[in-house]
Amino acid sequence: MKGIRCALCSEPLSAEMTRRHNDANMLAMGGGLIGNNMADRIVDAFLNTPFEGGRHQRRVDKIEG
Repeated sequence: MKGIRCALCSEPLSAEMTRRHNDANMLAMGGGLIGNNMADRIVDAFLNTPFEGGRHQRRVDKIEG
């Protein structure tokens, strides 16, 4: 769907990096693979990490194009 940038994350670092570099606005996790504690940590990282912009903005612009 237009405007959605979803990322599959299996640990907090991937959630942080996809927010910083790809401005992901939707998070996906494997329910059968990730426990509740890890899921909480991933969501926390995703929600509390800002987009860096700058050189990464060009990539987002291509996706949105």
